[in-house]
Amino acid sequence: MTRLPRRGLLWLLDYTYVAWWQAHGLLFRSDETAYLDPDAGGQPVVLLPGIYERWQFMRPVADLLHDRGHPVHVVARLRWNTSPVDASAQLVADYLEEHDLRGVLLVAHSKGGLIGKSVMLHEEAGRRVDRMVAIATPFSGSVYARLFLLPAVRALSPRDRTLRSLAEQLEVNSRITSIWGAFDPHIPGGSHLEGATNVRLRTSGHFRILGRPELLDAVARATPTR
Repeated sequence: MTRLPRRGLLWLLDYTYVAWWQAHGLLFRSDETAYLDPDAGGQPVVLLPGIYERWQFMRPVADLLHDRGHPVHVVARLRWNTSPVDASAQLVADYLEEHDLRGVLLVAHSKGGLIGKSVMLHEEAGRRVDRMVAIATPFSGSVYARLFLLPAVRALSPRDRTLRSLAEQLEVNSRITSIWGAFDPHIPGGSHLEGATNVRLRTSGHFRILGRPELLDAVARATPTR
């Protein structure tokens, strides 16, 4: 298969994955408190989904981390994650304080990684975060974002002021593991982050990557049990 048809197929597979997991999340509501095992002794995890995603979209990753002994937290106030990055980061910061979480591992997908980095830079909440694993995050933006009319998507453009400000602040990058696919239909420039631990996988995708064994293995390696 030549390069163009192959990439077209990857786009199709990516959106098929989206349709499946969005429908699954709406039809089969999971109780997020089931991931808060009081006997779990692992590092507390806070999930940060991407734009237009509920926490259930990250369920393969949540299952992995819960099975590895981590209590997994969900910030329900993020809802569909369409608010500006700064506003969403404040919601996460408030959650960390309300639940007095410390030594937190943030695990994020796409826009969630921008929110997570903003939290890590927060004067108070940042001290509660140990590190972050970011999956398919547009740390340098996506050239496709400015083609959309929706403000929430256009905010992921490389020209966005908030995104550019986050990119200029390097001090927390060493505590971030950025993982992305060989071809990301939505972030053609990839998710390389200066000073971070960067992991480029052989598998492709922006959404479907969340359920791929290679991705789950990479997350497991980046989140050792204590």
